[in-house]
Amino acid sequence: MNIGKTRYMESSLAIACLSALAQPTRLETFRLLVGREPDGIPAGEIARLLEVPQNTMSTHLAVLARAGLVRGDRQSRSIVYHADLECFRKVMLFLVKDCCNGAPDLCEPLLADLLPCCPAKETSRV
Repeated sequence: MNIGKTRYMESSLAIACLSALAQPTRLETFRLLVGREPDGIPAGEIARLLEVPQNTMSTHLAVLARAGLVRGDRQSRSIVYHADLECFRKVMLFLVKDCCNGAPDLCEPLLADLLPCCPAKETSRV
């Protein structure tokens, strides 16, 4: 694959995601969904928790979905929304891919701040 095309696709994804998150309600919605993975939250419950009218929340969820940050799964009569953590991972990696220019001590504080959220599971050695 052409490196320039790949970089353009990564840039386009990052721009779409950052644009979608550049609004307070959408940012709060995404953070709420991240905290509720893997279960997700029904659309009406998101609106209630964030005190946003349901029709307004539907618009915000549509923007986040178009950017690839959330997905909705129909369950009976409601739609349960989930954060797309893989999409978010791609954007974060794109943003920090060349962060330290060969000086890992510059990256260590960033990594240290991220690790308490999700400590690595120890693997047993046989």
